[in-house]
Amino acid sequence: MKNEIKVKHLLKIKKQNTGFTLIELLVVIIIIGILTAIALPSFLNQTAKSRAAETKANIGAMNRAQQAYFLERQTFTTEVDELGLSMVNSTDNFDYSAAPNGTITTGVTNFGTSKKDDITSYVGAVFYVTGATETILCEANQPSVLAATPPNSSTDCGTGNRRVQ
Repeated sequence: MKNEIKVKHLLKIKKQNTGFTLIELLVVIIIIGILTAIALPSFLNQTAKSRAAETKANIGAMNRAQQAYFLERQTFTTEVDELGLSMVNSTDNFDYSAAPNGTITTGVTNFGTSKKDDITSYVGAVFYVTGATETILCEANQPSVLAATPPNSSTDCGTGNRRVQ
């Protein structure tokens, strides 16, 4: 009796078709497509955030280095190489530079200028105000390859920029 049950069971298994139907495969492909459509914008947003983090960190470092440079020499510098940072003046996404903001002894603007149309430029500034230095970091309102406009003061990013907290 035992062998008969085994044979019936084996015959029943052989009769069943194995594999997936075309409809089952299409449903799985559609589900994967929907999940990809949902996840892709989020992934692309993360790459933009990492590019922004790169320049925020570099402009912040330039601002701090300008403060140290001013403390030692009572003037700011427009030469990024003189700041003693271990960063390059140009990356795949940004060019970094500095320019006087007012006179070279009253302020300096540090630029992180975007090289691509879809990336936002950043600008930082250090001002000498009543015996101390004050800094600001601003982001251009619109992505472009143009440099962000220099801030007006340590509290005002000026036209076309917003302050980064």
